[in-house]
Amino acid sequence: AVIYIESNTDTLPTQATLFYAKKEPSMAVKSELEASLKTALQSKMLQNMNGIAPEIFEQVNQAKVELTTKDIITGQQTYTEAKTIVGYIFGFLIYMFVFLFGAQVMSGVVEEKSNRIIEIMISSVKPFDLMMGKILGIACVGLTQFLIWVVLTFGLVLLGGTLLGSGLQPEHVQEMTAGASGSIGGVSLNDSGALMANISDMLDSLHLQQLLILFACFFLGGYLLYSSLFAAIGAAVDNQEDTQQFMLPVTIPMILALVVSVNILQNPNGPIAFWFSIIPFTSPIAMMVRLPFGVPVWEIALSLGLLILGFIFTTYIAARIYRVGILMYGKKVNYKELWKWLRYH
Repeated sequence: AVIYIESNTDTLPTQATLFYAKKEPSMAVKSELEASLKTALQSKMLQNMNGIAPEIFEQVNQAKVELTTKDIITGQQTYTEAKTIVGYIFGFLIYMFVFLFGAQVMSGVVEEKSNRIIEIMISSVKPFDLMMGKILGIACVGLTQFLIWVVLTFGLVLLGGTLLGSGLQPEHVQEMTAGASGSIGGVSLNDSGALMANISDMLDSLHLQQLLILFACFFLGGYLLYSSLFAAIGAAVDNQEDTQQFMLPVTIPMILALVVSVNILQNPNGPIAFWFSIIPFTSPIAMMVRLPFGVPVWEIALSLGLLILGFIFTTYIAARIYRVGILMYGKKVNYKELWKWLRYH
């Protein structure tokens, strides 16, 4: 590639700087080049106006400001970067768990239907009871797995803290951090006591206990909402290959919520974040992304309430499809056929 800059100008307008390349540059490359050219232009302009040496300009240009944020009511320091990471991780876990366990429900229904086992089962139980038993059973498996992860994580953290506290004397910590440089949250790495206190404050500001409880609530609500639809899809088809045509409309809201979570992290109190955290099909992911930044109680209650109503609605729809589909064999089902099943009495 070649960058062409006209030599008869000091202002370097857009028309005077051209980039020739065999392949189209990416946005990252273009932004990096523009930033470098801007820095060079500023240096040249300062030299021409005031005779400032390039070394001095480079020192001024490298000056940085670290903004420390605090809650105006409690005065406690907040950690935006940590909350951003935690929010995205929790939102992604909701997406992964709901999709994973919902797909297990669908696969189980398809397998039972293809093996004709389900015909024996419904001779003893109602189709609705069978569907809800499968959904709630896998939900308990998911919650148990999540609980095991939480217990193991807290156990490792406590064990690590105990070992570090008993095995490292202050003089050893000073030796280990003597060559370290940098800071976390404005605290020097050489100050080990202040650093540990800073990490403790960061964990306190995240309110992990509240986040874990709400994570379990939104996971359970989102799973119940989507798993009923997955069960209906499993009952409507004869094999796994036929599920693809019905999977996309069901999974689009979850994928959209995961994509929009980037915008939510940039503005967790904006209108997009609010509406995506209220709509039942996107609220489990969107609300978990927002929660580390602080969400009013009424919004959390409204989101959970609408999520419960959404679960009741999707369960009603899924049950009407399920009761017909589990005994339907050898017929390619489309959306028109599903609409007929919904209206059957």
